[in-house]
Amino acid sequence: MLRPFKATGTDAMSSSDNKTERTLADLGVTQPDQVVSLFAEVRARFDSQASRPLDHPSWEILRQSWLGRKSGALTLITENWLKAASPDLKRSVGQELNKLKAHLETTLDERKLDAQSLADHSVSIRERVDLSLPGVIRPIGSHHLIRQVFQEIEDIFFSIGFSVVEGPEIETPYYNFEALNIPEFHPVRDDMDTFYLDLPKGAKTPLLLRTHTSPMQIRTMEKQKPPVRVIVPGKVYRRDNPDATHSFAFHQIEGLAVDTDITFCDFTGTIEYFVKQFFGPSVKTRFRPSYFPFTEPSVEFDVSCPFCGGTGTASGGGTCAKCKGAAWIELFGAGMVDPAVYGFVNYDAKKASGFAFGIGIDRLAMLKYGIDDIQVFFQNDVRFLRQFP
Repeated sequence: MLRPFKATGTDAMSSSDNKTERTLADLGVTQPDQVVSLFAEVRARFDSQASRPLDHPSWEILRQSWLGRKSGALTLITENWLKAASPDLKRSVGQELNKLKAHLETTLDERKLDAQSLADHSVSIRERVDLSLPGVIRPIGSHHLIRQVFQEIEDIFFSIGFSVVEGPEIETPYYNFEALNIPEFHPVRDDMDTFYLDLPKGAKTPLLLRTHTSPMQIRTMEKQKPPVRVIVPGKVYRRDNPDATHSFAFHQIEGLAVDTDITFCDFTGTIEYFVKQFFGPSVKTRFRPSYFPFTEPSVEFDVSCPFCGGTGTASGGGTCAKCKGAAWIELFGAGMVDPAVYGFVNYDAKKASGFAFGIGIDRLAMLKYGIDDIQVFFQNDVRFLRQFP
């Protein structure tokens, strides 16, 4: 066990024979050989003390007791032996004092390294990891189900040449409505109950929370000439009263493909490829005529119910609860881009053609994983989230 060195000041020599506090004359030293013997005795005393196990505080005490400026042994020797020595002894005392000083400094430097090494060793023992002990089991997180569905859809479209773009959730009416061929008094705006921001009086442009991710389609076409193939994932907002199928915040992926020779056949092939990749190759698809201000012609896209196999009958008998016996489930709206939209982005409507679609991610996740309440996506219930690692 380490026993710290405790000598200080004049205790560098033994208390019963502290010769450093006396002059050479008091000690009866009159010959140079006596001086050499006296310094050898001091050196032996130092070596004895320095040979003990030293931690850093003990090393500092030892250094102060020998090299301290006020009461260190070397200071006392200089005052009592060198300065008070007779002329015939000064030379011998000076030489031996220099030798002693060099020895003290060298030895103390070496012991300082030993003390540091001892401290490091103590720390390593104290902090050593016992690899035989059982590890700490920490729970591993996972992506939220909505994020997983986002990623799956992005991967499908990325594999056929689409890129992913994202944009601001706070938009201007121009990008959210006007540039998408939805003028101020268009009745479709009534279906998109919108959150407008309360801006300072005198603000030049109204701002709103986007009701769909379509504004990024306009922004992309403003910056990029055909060909354009992008999908736009993100969160959107509408003033819907929360219930099992509605929420004021939900998620969409909107897609856009524009080139000089895209036809409705390209559109149907792309959408069918996506649906079969997402739900499986056994699902059937169909289009129904519809209306959207930014597409012409416009369609609603349906798939055969993946839960009852498109029969309308549940596996246990009775009506399928998912499709309500209709055998089909409506997925999303789509269509060919209305030529009027090209006018807002300086595309030549006589040459450009393309299609656009908007997919509700929450709805797809609910259909694929049998979830009957959209609110669970936002409630952060760990019991629900752990079902989708």
